[in-house]
Amino acid sequence: MKKIAIKPVSGPETKGPYSPAIVYNDLIFVSGQGPVDPKTGAFIKGEIAEEARAAIENVKLILEASGSGLDKVLKTTVYLADMDDFAKINDLYKDFFGPVFPARTTIQAGRLPFDIKFEIDVIAHK
Repeated sequence: MKKIAIKPVSGPETKGPYSPAIVYNDLIFVSGQGPVDPKTGAFIKGEIAEEARAAIENVKLILEASGSGLDKVLKTTVYLADMDDFAKINDLYKDFFGPVFPARTTIQAGRLPFDIKFEIDVIAHK
């Protein structure tokens, strides 16, 4: 099998030399997504919930372009600039993932690129 890079037309541009997602067999590996407006490429800076919602919507766009969806996410890694936002993220996270929640790791990353508060990467299946 070969790996296939996925770059959705309606998705945000990457900010570096990487693919938004790689499909390998029936697995989809989505690169870390932050709160980027897919139309303008500008970062959405605001409350943690606003940033998280934008980042997860970007994941959703990429998964749909890969032939998948949020309901097929197996594993997430959530990066927070401030672990005090953990409870707020849990409330929002429930709206996007479930009822069978994916495995998840959440870490405080300190300063995230571009001074965002939230980033998420996922592994999903087709």
